[in-house]
Amino acid sequence: MKILLVEDEQAIADFVCSGLAARGLAVRHCDNGKLGLELALSGNFDMILLDIMLPGRDGLSVLKALRDADVPTPVILLTARNELGDRIAGLDMGADDYLGKPFFVEELFARIQALLRRLAGDRSNMVQVGPLKLDRIARQACLGDRSIDLTSREFSLLEYLMRSAGHLFTRSQILEHVWGYDFDPSTNVVDVCIKRIRGKLADLDSTGESAALIESVRSAGYRFRQ
Repeated sequence: MKILLVEDEQAIADFVCSGLAARGLAVRHCDNGKLGLELALSGNFDMILLDIMLPGRDGLSVLKALRDADVPTPVILLTARNELGDRIAGLDMGADDYLGKPFFVEELFARIQALLRRLAGDRSNMVQVGPLKLDRIARQACLGDRSIDLTSREFSLLEYLMRSAGHLFTRSQILEHVWGYDFDPSTNVVDVCIKRIRGKLADLDSTGESAALIESVRSAGYRFRQ
């Protein structure tokens, strides 16, 4: 697997390159956004690790240029902890994940593996757990042979839970991946959205079994039953 690392801090570049190489990944490093974009446009890489603050051309403009050129290579943004606005902008522009500095190379490697697993799942258009089916291309959900009228956000949340059925997700994780921003303890949008989905499932299944497919784990989060 070939990785492009676009990072101008040499110390970070050194430990990332050595750490990923030790795990069997081939890493090409460049230290400015202009060259990084040229390399990324070549299509010769399986994944791009992209710093936001770069000389020559900043990371967000590099990302935008890639997505405008329909380059689908997955991108993980490397950001400072306080760059919330940039992280949100990056996700909106098509970044696949982000990792705040400072970080351990073990965490970066885990993010890379998780993203690869997620992208492998993306190759399947259909997601099904029990009687519930999602068509990811048509953005349609069905309970058995009955269609469920979901908003775009409800569909994304349900898809996120179903693709890792049995896995417990915190509200923070759900917010980050479905809404694209960090968790605010005073925000209850996840709970409200879950309640709406359960209500729509209950409308189609008077037994209540379908609504119970989304389990609440007290003080922890939610998971979709396998």
